[in-house]
Amino acid sequence: MLFLELALIRWTGESIVYLSFFANFVLLGTFLGIGVGFLAAGKESDWIRYAPATLLGLISFVLVFPVTVNRINDDVLFFGVGTSGVPPWVLLPVIFVWVAAVMAMVTQALAKAFGRFPPLEAYRLDILGSIAGISAFSVLSFLHSPPLVWGAVVVVALFLLTPPTAGSARNPILLAGIVVILGAQSFAPGESWSPYYRISTLELTNLTQVTVNGIPHQTIGSIENQLGFYQLPYRHLDDPASSDVLVIGAGNGVDVASALSHGVRSVDAIEIDPRLYELGVQLNPDRPYQDSRVNVVIDDARAYLERTEKKYDLIVFALPDSLTLVAGQSALRLESYLFTTEAITSARDHLGDDGTLVMYNFYREEWLVARLARSLVEVFETEPCIELQDDLGVNMAVLSVGGRRVTDECDVVDLATAPDPITDDYPFLYVRERSIPSLYTITIGLILILSMIAVRTAGGSLRQSRPYLDLFFMGAAFLLLETKSIVQFALLFGTTWTVNALVFAGILLSVFAAVEVARARRLPSPQLLYTALLAALAVAWLVPQRALLELGIAPRFATAVLLTFTPIFIANLIFAQRFKATSSSTIAFGTNLLGGMVGGVLEYASLVTGFRALLIVVGVLYTAAYFLGRQHFDTEPPPAEETARVLTPA
Repeated sequence: MLFLELALIRWTGESIVYLSFFANFVLLGTFLGIGVGFLAAGKESDWIRYAPATLLGLISFVLVFPVTVNRINDDVLFFGVGTSGVPPWVLLPVIFVWVAAVMAMVTQALAKAFGRFPPLEAYRLDILGSIAGISAFSVLSFLHSPPLVWGAVVVVALFLLTPPTAGSARNPILLAGIVVILGAQSFAPGESWSPYYRISTLELTNLTQVTVNGIPHQTIGSIENQLGFYQLPYRHLDDPASSDVLVIGAGNGVDVASALSHGVRSVDAIEIDPRLYELGVQLNPDRPYQDSRVNVVIDDARAYLERTEKKYDLIVFALPDSLTLVAGQSALRLESYLFTTEAITSARDHLGDDGTLVMYNFYREEWLVARLARSLVEVFETEPCIELQDDLGVNMAVLSVGGRRVTDECDVVDLATAPDPITDDYPFLYVRERSIPSLYTITIGLILILSMIAVRTAGGSLRQSRPYLDLFFMGAAFLLLETKSIVQFALLFGTTWTVNALVFAGILLSVFAAVEVARARRLPSPQLLYTALLAALAVAWLVPQRALLELGIAPRFATAVLLTFTPIFIANLIFAQRFKATSSSTIAFGTNLLGGMVGGVLEYASLVTGFRALLIVVGVLYTAAYFLGRQHFDTEPPPAEETARVLTPA
C-alpha cells in the first residue's frame, strides 16, 4: 500500500505539472482512500477486484491529458513558458478522487486481513509492511528505475495477494495493460528518470533541450552557443588564474564550462540531481566535468555550505530552480532553503576577501527580484547591482553583491514595496504574501466536499466513527508532526531524496518501536503520556533551528533525532495504548487515517504561519484528543477472540 502511494505521488507529478508543485493533493487522496477502505472493511463485496481496471484508467487518463504548465496563479510563481492542459481546479479534484478510489480498493482487502488479528498485532504487521514498501521504493529510486519497474511491482503484488475468487483483480489483460502502457513510456526515446524527475532530452541544432516533468529546464551545448549571462559573473575576478569558484546548481555543466573558459583555478560544482550531472558528462561538448580543476558534489547546496569551511572568490547561484517539491510536503521545494537570509548569510561567510556573490535566473517578476535584492541588503548591508535583461523574451535578472562593482549601469527596483525576505522558518520564496493562494483554497474546498461525500457513500454512516474522534485528532496531529520532521531534517541535512527517505523510515521505525513497547509492557497512565508529549513538543518549539545548524554533523544529528523523534515515539505510545482497547480496529484505524487527511489540509497553514508554528497546532490537536478520549482511559482491551467482530457492519 505504501509502495503504491509513493509511486502514485511520484508518477502523477511527472506528467501533471500541477502535481509537481502540489504533491500534497495526491497524498491527501491516498489518505482518504485508505481511510475509506478501512471504514468499508465490513462490506461483503471485494473492492480489490476493481483495482486493476481503476488503476489502468488513472494511468491512461494522466497520459492522455498531460499538463505542461508553469504559471497557473498570480499568487504563486512557476518557471518555464507556455501552458497546456485541463485547468487545475478541474484536474486536481479529478486526480484526487481517482487516486482515492484506487487506494480504497486496495486498502479494503488490507482492512479485511487487519480485522483478523488483535489490534496491536495488526498495526505492527502494517508498520513492518510500510517499512518494506518505502525501502523497496527507495532502492528503486537509487537505481534510477523507470515507471515500468514500479508498475511491475504493483502488478505482481496485485496478482499474488488477491484471492482467485476476487475475479477481475487477477485479469491478466488488465494487469498486462498497466505494464504495456508504462513500458511504452519508460522506453520512449530520450526518456530517463532521476530520483526527482522524468527527464526528456531533445536534440536541436547545436543544442540538446532538457525537459523535466514537462517543463523546459536546461540546454546542453558549447558555451559559445549559450546566452551571454553565463559570462557575466566572471567580470568580478581580478585574477581568474588564482580564483576559486563555487557553482550552485551546476546542472549539465554549462556554468562550469563558462568558469573554466575564464581560466579559474578551481571550480566546486554542486548539483542535487545525479542524472542531470550524468547527462552533462555524456553530452556537454565542452566536457567540463572531465576537467581536473572541477570537483563535483552531488548534494543539497545548503547542506554543503553548512559542512564546508572553504572560502571562495566567487559564488554563483546558477539558475537553481528545481521545478519540484520535496515529496509529501505541500510547498517546500528542493531549493527553498537556498534563498533564506540564513542561507545567504552562510554564503557570505564563505566568501574570501573581496569575494562576490552572484545569482541569476529568469525570475520573471519584479517583486521576486526585489525580494532577493532586499535579502542581499539585509545580509551584506549594501545594495546589490541588479542587471535586468530580456533574453528569450523573458525577464532575466543578474544580482551581484560584495567585492567590487564592475558596472555603474545597475537597474533600480523598488525595495520599499518588496515582499519580506524569506527565512528558514518561512522558506516560501515564490509565494508573494503570507497567505494561502486562491488556487489552494478553491481546490482544498472541493477536496473536502468530495471527501465528505466519499466517506458517507462508501464508508457508511459517520456515526460509527464517533467513538473514535480522539483517534481522528491524533491522526491530524501526527501528519503535521511528520511534516515538521521532514522539514526539520531537510534544513539540517539537505533536501535530497535520501534524507527524505531516511526520515520516513525513521518515523516508521519510531512507530514500530512504540508498538513493541506497548505490546511488551504496561504503559504509564494516558495523563502522564500526554503530559510528556506536550513537554516534548514544547522543547522542540523552544530550541531554535539556528542553534542546531551551528553544531557539528554528529551532535547535530543526535540532537535532531532526539528533538524530532521523541514526540513521535510518545505520540505513538498514546495511540498504541488507545488502539489496543478498541473494539472495532478497522473503524478506529480508518477514522485515524481520515484525521491524517485533515492534517494534510492544515499543513497549508504553514504558508501563513511558517513551519515552527505547526508545533503549536500539533499541541492543540493532541490536547483535543486528550479531552475527547478521557472516557476510554480505563477501558480494558477486548479479548483477542472478539476482534473478528470488526468485520461485521456497525
